[in-house]
Amino acid sequence: MSTLAARALLAVVFWPSLFFFWFLGPFVFFLLSTTSSEVCPRLETRAEFLDAANGTLPMLVLQNLIYAVPIVCLVFWNRLLPDPARANRIVTCIKLFAVAAVLGALWEYGSSLVCDGYGQPFFSPVWQITSYLPIADLAVNIPLYILVFSLGRTFSMREDDPAADAVDPGRNAS
Repeated sequence: MSTLAARALLAVVFWPSLFFFWFLGPFVFFLLSTTSSEVCPRLETRAEFLDAANGTLPMLVLQNLIYAVPIVCLVFWNRLLPDPARANRIVTCIKLFAVAAVLGALWEYGSSLVCDGYGQPFFSPVWQITSYLPIADLAVNIPLYILVFSLGRTFSMREDDPAADAVDPGRNAS
């Protein structure tokens, strides 16, 4: 397979995954992964509550695997078109992604533990601090989104000089 075809295939995977998974996915996964308000009032014991919160863990792992698709595309793109400057930026993306994944998982898991239908203090009040994690997550995700978008745009663009491909209207006027 040619390099251009491989780059095009990566672009076909990268752009939809970036927009659907990163921009729309958080809303869907948040609704699916946390203990919902309908479930909370039915939980009466600490064990039931912990089981419900722990039941969200597979969804959190799946969520982070799906979110990693654009990062993986960037790594493959860099293998096709190696550039040390881009490689450093991709490493930064990977680090930011890891921090965002941990913050997001703590927030979603913690919000599951904070939800108690009867106001019973099942767990340490420390879990209530997780309500502030979206602010930290946003502070990490904004630079991550900008960096991933700019790298994806750079990798998706043609490397050749489009001006050289243009037809000079003065030369064909005979």
